Amino acid sequence: MAFVITRPCCNDASCVSVCPVNCIHPTPEEPEFRTAEMLYIDPESCIDCGACVDACPVGAIFPDGELADEDEPYLRLNADYYLDHDGEAGEAPLRRVPKLPDGDVYIAVVGAGPAAFYAAEELVRFGSVQVDMYDRLPTPYGLVRAGVAPDHAATKAVERTFASTERKKNFQYRLDVTVGRDIMLDELADRYHAVLHASGASTDKKLGIAGEDLPGSVAATEFVAWYNGHPDHADDVYDLSSHRAVIVGNGNVALDVARILLTDPDELASTDIAQHALEALRASSIREVVILGRRSIADGAYTNSEFLSIGLVDGVDVVVDDDDLTVSPQIAAQLDDGTVDTTIGSKVRLAREYAANGTHSADRRVVFRYLSAPTEVLGDSTVTGVRVVRNGYDAQGRVCPTDETSELSTGLVIRSIGYRGQVVDGLPFDEATGTVPNHAGRVVNTEGEHLPGQYVAGWLKRGASGGIGTNRFCGQETASVIVEDIVGGALPTPSLSRDDVVAMLASRGVLPIDGGGWSNIDKAERTASRAVGSVRRKIVTIAKLREAAAGPIPG
Repeated sequence: MAFVITRPCCNDASCVSVCPVNCIHPTPEEPEFRTAEMLYIDPESCIDCGACVDACPVGAIFPDGELADEDEPYLRLNADYYLDHDGEAGEAPLRRVPKLPDGDVYIAVVGAGPAAFYAAEELVRFGSVQVDMYDRLPTPYGLVRAGVAPDHAATKAVERTFASTERKKNFQYRLDVTVGRDIMLDELADRYHAVLHASGASTDKKLGIAGEDLPGSVAATEFVAWYNGHPDHADDVYDLSSHRAVIVGNGNVALDVARILLTDPDELASTDIAQHALEALRASSIREVVILGRRSIADGAYTNSEFLSIGLVDGVDVVVDDDDLTVSPQIAAQLDDGTVDTTIGSKVRLAREYAANGTHSADRRVVFRYLSAPTEVLGDSTVTGVRVVRNGYDAQGRVCPTDETSELSTGLVIRSIGYRGQVVDGLPFDEATGTVPNHAGRVVNTEGEHLPGQYVAGWLKRGASGGIGTNRFCGQETASVIVEDIVGGALPTPSLSRDDVVAMLASRGVLPIDGGGWSNIDKAERTASRAVGSVRRKIVTIAKLREAAAGPIPG
């Protein structure tokens, strides 16, 4: 018997570090780790010790003999990975912890999402390192709270890892504080040895086509924030009265949005979905979601696990037409001779399996259209449809448009083609990549010189790609260079004490929410959830979050 990693895999690699025979790959030391869809257990090397089960923060690992029916495909996905990857079994390398010089070190972390927390987790291992975490919202956890789909509860379980960090004595929150408005970067730099920027990438990329700014054409970033109860979007209103919605882009976020639009609201009611979104979805007329991808089935931007999971939504058919099974000549040749990468091969196989299932009897469906790109969002005062061009391949195997066009009627177009970072006042910024220039997390200027005491992690560091596991590697990498700079004496000495920050903010009318305040919010949301039978009933306005943070009124 061997163990198998299944869909909730978050790639955070906790399992890798405890495996005694190094049979879980890719590891953070392997180049492929940064782009891997998930981790895989080598069934030939696994010794059935079960250490990985306890280490997994999201409960994604099971014995192969105890898999649920819907998880059976992961037996093959795990084994197939090792058809063209070497799983060199052996003892996992020991991790050496450096000794820091005497004296306390103060670090401000700006942002409270996964990359910020994984960096903080590494830093607070050292008792002399004091971490203050700032975030503009009254709640922490970033996209785990406001981005992960409500029906992916297992993925959200990674919050337990973050909670263990926030309980450390050398960690404290300063939430509901906007760096760059309530406190400036130079004021932080005066009071901390280092400032780690991990505020993510919160804006959407544009399509650059006519009509995309019409009412009814919306960014997935905003739609996801709406159904997840983000305070910035709690008052948003979406027209769900049309029969069809069209999503442009076919990454994991696109599939999340499609699932939320099509899943029976009674099933969503037990999740942490925002109540205003649940009520809107109960009244929704949407019964079909069309997902447009400009490239072929071999190039789907989604992960195979997400592609599998959308086929498990009750009452929803997954439709892939035979005409959409075209792949590039190069991929076709690799499929024929058996040299295709296993991840790509699995994408093709799954798409073909969906296409082969010709029985579509459900009243709701998600339609995947490949080699299809929007050229115009149609409508006068509001969206009425999308004009789509069919793509093909040129002689070099590159995607290019054909003369074939079609129109899809719809009242809702959701753009899901990626996120990008925003300028951080006081730091250099690369407009082309939407990132802060850096070397392994050290912020650098236009001459490539490190700006002392300034660091970056997460999407702001590398661009909006990768999930929770990638952010763990990224955050740990930045933390390691901060530790390296502590040991090397490269951090600047603060000119002022960070002890005056709270008083300084108070003088500006800003009252930070600390760990106790967040605990009160957490308790209030969980208590309220009991009345509606959900795991959490999110508070979605800043005013009510602050009220909850203050705690119940005595008496």
